[in-house]
Amino acid sequence: MTDARPGRLDVGVVSAGRAGSVLGAALGAAGHRVVGVAARSEASRERASVLLKDVPVRPAAAVAADAQLLLLAVPDDVLPGLVGELADSGAVGAGQVVVHVCGRHGTDVLEPASARGALALAVHPAMTFTGTSLDLGRLPGCPMAITAAPALLPLAQAVAVDLGGEPVVVAAADRALYHAGLAHGANHLVTLVTQSARMLEQAGVPDPGQYLRPLLEAALSNALSGGESALTGPVARGDAETVRAHTTALGELDQPSQTDLLATYGHLARTTAARAVRTGRLDPDAAAAVLDALPPG
Repeated sequence: MTDARPGRLDVGVVSAGRAGSVLGAALGAAGHRVVGVAARSEASRERASVLLKDVPVRPAAAVAADAQLLLLAVPDDVLPGLVGELADSGAVGAGQVVVHVCGRHGTDVLEPASARGALALAVHPAMTFTGTSLDLGRLPGCPMAITAAPALLPLAQAVAVDLGGEPVVVAAADRALYHAGLAHGANHLVTLVTQSARMLEQAGVPDPGQYLRPLLEAALSNALSGGESALTGPVARGDAETVRAHTTALGELDQPSQTDLLATYGHLARTTAARAVRTGRLDPDAAAAVLDALPPG
C-alpha cells in the first residue's frame, strides 16, 4: 500500500494554545520537524515547554517564514486577521502548506496566503483539548473535518492521518452548520449538565456529578446510537402534572444565580415536546397539556 502521507516537513505552530501545542506535538511524533512555535501568554509558553520541548518560541511571522507546513491554531474570530498579517509580512509564500484547525472556516479565510501561492487546507479535529499530553492519546481515530480544493484533498487527508485522525470531507459552504452542530452538542451540553448538577445540589444531593454520571452516560450513549428513539421522561410520556411540579420547584428557587434553570428547562421542554409530536412519540393533545404546564416563554 502506498504511503499517502506528506514528506517529513518543517512545521511551524501558531500558537501554543490548548489545541496548537497538542497538534504540533502530534505532528512531531509523526516524524515532522517542529521548528518554531508562537506563544504569547505564560500559559502558552508553559505548554510549549512541556509538549514542544526545545522548540524555539518566536514571533508568529518568524515561525511562519521558516515553516514548510504552517499550523494555525487560533480562535475562529482571530484567524482572518492573523492570516492577513502573515500574508502582508511576506511570511507565507509559494508551495508552503498552510493549515488552520478552526471549525467554522473553510479555506476562503486563507485566501491571502493562497494568493501568494500557499496550499490552503482546513483540518478540524472534533474533540476538546486540555492542552496536556492526555490529548495525544485521544487523537487516534478522532474524526477530523477537512476542506480543501479538490486537488489538495489528498494532502488534507494525509495531514489528518498524521495527526492520528479519521478525515471526513466537509464542504466549505457547510462548515458553519457543521461547527454549530459540534458547539451545540458539546459546549451547550456542559451548560445543561452543570445546570442539572446545580438542581441536585439545591435538592441536597451530595456529589451531584457522581450521581448524574450513570444516567447521563447511558442517555448520551443511547442518543448517539438510537437518535430520538432514545428519548424518555415526563415530556415524552405526556406527564403534564410532573412537568408542572418541576417548573413549580424551579420557580421557587429565589437565588438570582438560579433563574436560568427555569428558563432553560422550559425552552428545552417545548423543543422536546415539539420533536416528540413530529416523530410520532407524543399525541398532540398530550403535548398541549405539557406546554400548558410550562411557564410562558
